[in-house]
Amino acid sequence: MRGLWLEERRLALREDLEPPAPAPGEVLVQVRLAGICNTDLELLRGYMPFAGVPGHEFVGVVAPGHGGLSGRRVVGEINASCRECDACRAGRSTHCPRRTVLGIAGRHGVFAEMTRLPEDCLHLVPDELPDEVAVFTEPLAAALEIQEQVEVRPRTRVLVIGDGKLGQLIARTLALTGCRLHVAGRHAAKLDLLRHAGIATLNGPGAVETGAYDLVVECAGRPEAFALARRAVRPAGTLVLKSTYAGRLEVDASGLVVDEIRLVGSRCGPFAPALALMAAGRVDVTPLIAARYPLARGEEAFRRAATPGTLKVLLEMDASGD
Repeated sequence: MRGLWLEERRLALREDLEPPAPAPGEVLVQVRLAGICNTDLELLRGYMPFAGVPGHEFVGVVAPGHGGLSGRRVVGEINASCRECDACRAGRSTHCPRRTVLGIAGRHGVFAEMTRLPEDCLHLVPDELPDEVAVFTEPLAAALEIQEQVEVRPRTRVLVIGDGKLGQLIARTLALTGCRLHVAGRHAAKLDLLRHAGIATLNGPGAVETGAYDLVVECAGRPEAFALARRAVRPAGTLVLKSTYAGRLEVDASGLVVDEIRLVGSRCGPFAPALALMAAGRVDVTPLIAARYPLARGEEAFRRAATPGTLKVLLEMDASGD
C-alpha cells in the first residue's frame, strides 16, 4: 500500500506499507480525498511524538464486505474511544483516556490509500456533496464546536484572529449567528475571501481595538496572536483557543484572574451539523481550496501547504503522479 510516512520530523512517500487490519467493530475505508491541516504541519515540526501515516481530514468509501456501510461514501470522526470508561459513559468520548486519534496519536491516518476506523465513527456523505466539499467536514465540525461551548447572540461582539484555513471556516459559521463579527488577519487575498462572503475584516493588529470584544477566537497559532487576543477581549469576556502550538506559550495568569477572563480550549466538533450546513449550501468551502496533488506528490503538497498564505491543499489517493 502507498502512503505518506512521518517519523522523526521527516515525511516520505512509501509504497511498502502494510494494509490496515481492522479490529472488531472497525471497518476498512478506501480513502479518496484528504486535506492537509495545520495540525499535520505541526506534527511535522514536532508538536507531539508521532510515527506513522498522518492525516485526519478525509472522504472515502467503505471497502466491500465491511459492515452495514459497505460501498458507501463516508467521512469519519477522528477520536476512537473505548466507549466503556467514565469519560465515555459521561458523554466525553473525545476525552477518553484510552482513545487513539486518527493520524495524530496511536492510530495511522488517511494520507494513504486505505485507513481503518470504528464503524460508529463514520458518517454517510449526502449524495449531493462532491468529495472536494465533503473533505471539509472535520474542520468545519471543529469550527462549529465553538457554538457548542459558547453562546453567541446577534449582539455579541466577536473577533476571530487568523485568516487561514480554520479561521475562514470559523468566521463563516459564526456569521450565520448574526453576531457583530470581525476577522483580523495579515494576508490581503485571504481577507478578500472573507469580505466577498460579507464578513468584516481588520488588516493587522493595529486595527484591533483594545477590550472591544465579548468573545475572541484565536486560531492563528502564534504567540503574538494570543497576545492580540488577550488585548482584544473585554474584562469578563471569553477567549477561545483553537490553535495547537509546537512550542510553549507564555501567559500572564494574574491578568486572566484580575480581568475574570473565561478561557476555553476547543478542538473537535459535531459532524452531522457540518454535513447539513454544506448540503444546504449555507457554508461554501470551495473558495478555500488552494491546490490538489496526487498522493505520489505528497511531499510537494506538504511544502505547498506550509507556504505562508496557502489555504487548503488536498491529496488525491487514486490520481496519477503527473
